[in-house]
Amino acid sequence: MQPLAERLRPQTLDEYIGQRHLVGKGAVLRQMIDKGEISSFIMWGPPGVGKTTLAQIIAHKLETPFYTLSAVTSGVKDVRDIIERARSARFFSQASPILFIDEIHRFSKSQQDSLLGAVEQGVVTLIGATTENPSFEVIRPLLSRCQVYTLKPLEKEDLLYLLNRAISTDVELKKRQIELKETTDILRFSGGDARKLLNILELVEQAEQQDPVIITNELVAKCIQQNPLAYDKEGEMHYDIISAFIKSIRGSDPDAAVYWLARMVEGGEDPAFIARRLVILAAEDIGLANPNALLLANACFDTIMKIGWPEGRIPLAETAIYLATSPKSNSAYLAIGKALEEVKQSGNQPVPLHLRNSPTQLMKELGYGIDYKYAHDFPGHFVIQQYLPDALKNKQFWEPQSNPAEEKHKERMKVLWNKEKKF
Repeated sequence: MQPLAERLRPQTLDEYIGQRHLVGKGAVLRQMIDKGEISSFIMWGPPGVGKTTLAQIIAHKLETPFYTLSAVTSGVKDVRDIIERARSARFFSQASPILFIDEIHRFSKSQQDSLLGAVEQGVVTLIGATTENPSFEVIRPLLSRCQVYTLKPLEKEDLLYLLNRAISTDVELKKRQIELKETTDILRFSGGDARKLLNILELVEQAEQQDPVIITNELVAKCIQQNPLAYDKEGEMHYDIISAFIKSIRGSDPDAAVYWLARMVEGGEDPAFIARRLVILAAEDIGLANPNALLLANACFDTIMKIGWPEGRIPLAETAIYLATSPKSNSAYLAIGKALEEVKQSGNQPVPLHLRNSPTQLMKELGYGIDYKYAHDFPGHFVIQQYLPDALKNKQFWEPQSNPAEEKHKERMKVLWNKEKKF
């Protein structure tokens, strides 16, 4: 018998749950699907949010051949064989066959290279699925030929709807008397993953031999503790533990950081996955309080790409401890957030004339670049002048935080800008 998640896999967009920003009324993917004109794209999102299902629905809607490859088990020869089959299957007026590649981030460079020609010539329409940032894992020539769409974890309302639909419509579950008395833990353990949610529901239903099956938080926790892998083969290791790892470093606890790192090493986690998050953390959580943190995190990432496991555990541990024991600041993270929000609110403010580029005589005559003061011509290589647009000239985005490095920057800015800016 098929697992519950497979029995409930949606067949149409009307049955599809979540991702309304992509497939809701008027959304970009929905418009392409309705028009029957699909270009190659990559879906980026956590497990269990409908990537594979959406690809299958698109193929069914377009009535086009659908080929599937798993990056874990397929080689270059498999890719070429599929492309030749797709080339033979295509007719003059028919849409390009769809090639769906699950876990495309695991494809090697040579495997990805073998796709380029077929995608560019329209022999296949590539739909990739990945849980990793495509900009890190997909080669640039292939990425430039694909749109990237981000899929989000399912929201609470979506998960509750899915639970009730499973209980009321599934052939097997309808044979039981199932009552959703408490849902906090089943939703929490699912983590926005529809497949995980249905696996937990099936696990609980099978564990309870007698009717009625009253689902409570206690029952869910009990079933998961008895059979932790039955509902989640990699999600906890991949997401919950990396979350604990990052939060331990952010919280300046080197012991906890090394413990969670050991859990990931023992679990066979991808070392590049860990190293990338250390780079992000160094910039986001340590930032200007210790700029060397980002340098070390980058060096760690480069080292990991060269040596992999098992030796990679050593630079990872070194970096994790260094980051955990470093002073913390998120002032740069907050500053770019404020600036982005300002851009969204105030739009494209004009660049002041004195800051504009003036490569032509006409531009010079229009005042481009006139009255610009070249900082190196002044004492201390600094001169007070306006750099923000007129409407934003008094805005402050960066607010230095309390740590020795930023205090030093703050004092320097006070001396330079005097009363022109507040720091």
